[in-house]
Amino acid sequence: MKCFLRVQSLCATLALLLHAIVQPMSNGVYDPISGRAPLLPTYNHQLFRRVALYNGNGGSLSVSQFFFILLPTLRPAAQSQLSTASASLHIMETHSCFFAVALVVSSSVLFASGDSLRPFARGWYSATATWYGSPDGDGSDGGACGYGTMVDVRPYRARVGAVSPVLFKNGEGCGACYKVKCLDRSICTRKAVTVIITDQAPDRFSDRPLLDLSGAAFSRMAVTGYSGSLRNRGEMPVIYRRTKCKYPGKNIAFRVNEGSTGYWLSLLVEFEEGDGDIGSMHIRQAGSEEWLEMQQIWGANWVINSGRWPLRGPLSVKLTTLSTGKTLAARDVIPGNWSPKATYTSRLNFRV
Repeated sequence: MKCFLRVQSLCATLALLLHAIVQPMSNGVYDPISGRAPLLPTYNHQLFRRVALYNGNGGSLSVSQFFFILLPTLRPAAQSQLSTASASLHIMETHSCFFAVALVVSSSVLFASGDSLRPFARGWYSATATWYGSPDGDGSDGGACGYGTMVDVRPYRARVGAVSPVLFKNGEGCGACYKVKCLDRSICTRKAVTVIITDQAPDRFSDRPLLDLSGAAFSRMAVTGYSGSLRNRGEMPVIYRRTKCKYPGKNIAFRVNEGSTGYWLSLLVEFEEGDGDIGSMHIRQAGSEEWLEMQQIWGANWVINSGRWPLRGPLSVKLTTLSTGKTLAARDVIPGNWSPKATYTSRLNFRV
């Protein structure tokens, strides 16, 4: 009789565990025995995040990998009580065979199909994705980063996106590149879409990550024939991570913004590979060894005020990335006879 009760408890526990796994988005798991009290009130979502956030290469988890993911989510719930019609049994009292059976059964259910999941990969985070503009459009005209019409041409075209303030970082996040992946396999592909940050999303998402993609970029997350269905959802839960920016055949360029003078010079950096973002910029005048610090004024635009004397060209520009602190100096990249609205291309770029 004791053996029967133990097996019965084990089966009930396994059923509730699997129920928790397949209902990841709820705040609590409905307990079919009591009819009301959740057995795992907070940890089912944690378990889903650990298992469902995967990389794009397919594959499956080993039993040891799944145990590593599963165990932290079981510990807090292990002291919950499981009520049955005849007795009240503690999950902690379940024999150690529970873990072995749970691992085998759960891993078989989750990973038996070819559409298998991988563990939460380092660097991936959850967010919300939306889209704007025309359904197959390239995105915004200009945007809060100040790239202007550059977002309408390759390699930016149709790959741009806006982000909420937590990722925009008052403009310091401009130029960063992200991979974005939708998790709904019913309409989404396995592949991630890569976007370049050129704008800031609406303030209503100020407290959480949001990626507002161009219609074309958002549609690329859908499997063939389902782009319309995906856009009709409006908002989708996604995962995202930073990725290196790549502009094949391009070197870093500096655009002199309109309104610049010899006393007040404003620059915008284009085609920065690698980190894509900028933490600081400096200018060095001809015949000088001193690097003068520039100030970020808005978006990806940086400015320097020379004071009483005009800047002496040609000018060298040094930039340092925000993410990793890498530094690059373009010597004499801006000629002495520079003019506003002109773009000057260097002979170098960050290695990726």
